Amino acid sequence: MRSRLPSIFHDGDVTWVRTGLGLQLRLPTRQPRQSSLRLNSRVFPNICPRSSNSEIRPIHITQARYFSASNSTYQRPNPSFHRRIPLNLPRATPPQSTTMAPIPKTMSGILIEETGGVEVLKWKTDLPVPELGEGEILVRNEFVGVNFIDTYFRTGLYKSPLPLITGKEAAGTIIAVHPSVHSTDPTLQEGVRVAYVADHAYAEITAISADRAAAIPTGLDTQTAAASLLQGLTALTFVREAAGLAQPHATGHRQLGVSEGPWALVHAAAGGTGSMLVQMLAAHGARVIGTAGGEVKCGLAKGNGAQWVVDSTREDVVARVKEITGGKGVDVIFDGVGKATFDADLEMIARRGTLAVFGNASGPVPPVDVLRLGAKNIKLMRPVLFAYIVTKEERAAYTKELFELLLAGKVKVKIHEVYPLQEVGRAHSDLEGRKTAGKLLLKV
Repeated sequence: MRSRLPSIFHDGDVTWVRTGLGLQLRLPTRQPRQSSLRLNSRVFPNICPRSSNSEIRPIHITQARYFSASNSTYQRPNPSFHRRIPLNLPRATPPQSTTMAPIPKTMSGILIEETGGVEVLKWKTDLPVPELGEGEILVRNEFVGVNFIDTYFRTGLYKSPLPLITGKEAAGTIIAVHPSVHSTDPTLQEGVRVAYVADHAYAEITAISADRAAAIPTGLDTQTAAASLLQGLTALTFVREAAGLAQPHATGHRQLGVSEGPWALVHAAAGGTGSMLVQMLAAHGARVIGTAGGEVKCGLAKGNGAQWVVDSTREDVVARVKEITGGKGVDVIFDGVGKATFDADLEMIARRGTLAVFGNASGPVPPVDVLRLGAKNIKLMRPVLFAYIVTKEERAAYTKELFELLLAGKVKVKIHEVYPLQEVGRAHSDLEGRKTAGKLLLKV
């Protein structure tokens, strides 16, 4: 006997099944399905974004446009499916744009309204934020470098209009870019870390010409960038331009009139610029003599790469240098001390030597009778960093080389102390009192 196939019939709200054996079974009533569709936000993030508690949100079906999970594209359904299940998928939520914090109208900083001692460095909290000009960027400073040149502007040794926000170097983050910058240097965008050598750094925010900023490379922290830029560029340009030393392993380049291993003397070899000069001269194969005051600073100078160190507080520097060089003297002297060491420099310098006086830590050198230079054909120089990095190309080339030296560990920066910006007066006092060994920074 052939079995009969089951059949289904409805009696009101009840559904019955008649089996092949003549039995009638009642099926349980199902709840109607909710017209909604759940999509996995990990697979379709633009279609079904996650809510704040990471739940997957349902999408109600009310519109005739469908999503194909097989090929991740929208498809039109066939008309019959459209009539049965209309599907409504919301538009993709655009990604949230990350913007910098609003630029304030006022800022904190150090203002000099009259020249004098450290007491003229006034902490202000209502300074106007500089306006962004053509070709400029706004930098929110994080660390500011302290240099002897800052004390010269404070005391009036170097003249500048007042009131003045001094400071020559800093590192921080770009918070605004003038539209004109995008076409000249598209790498300088909001949020990029930069270091720069420019004016008015003793403040929370500084407006600078974009071509004076250098993006800080990955692997170099902001503090080191701020501590190394001005003194590192000073040392590097002086070694190249003033002393005439070629890059390591370069051939066919005349170095100070000697074939190899020129004698070099660096005063204050444990200081910021001095330590940089010692390291770079040593890397270029020079025979480096450093002077420093006291046992601790002499040890630091030795650690920087000076082969010989003379304690200027206990030893006769001239006699000791002549002893070290066998009576020849040194081929190049880098003097950031000034008045107190200049006469000794003329005695220690070798015939045809170069004397580069670049600082006035003990006061400016008095007027010089040029006839004093003739006995040894001495080349007397007063080099200034900013005259060596006038063009954008010069700044970029020297900055790139400096960052490479830092990343490779060939040049290291010793930070003496990081002072709060409000305590800049204490930083100046320590620097002028020769109480420091290494770089001084201000934390904004």
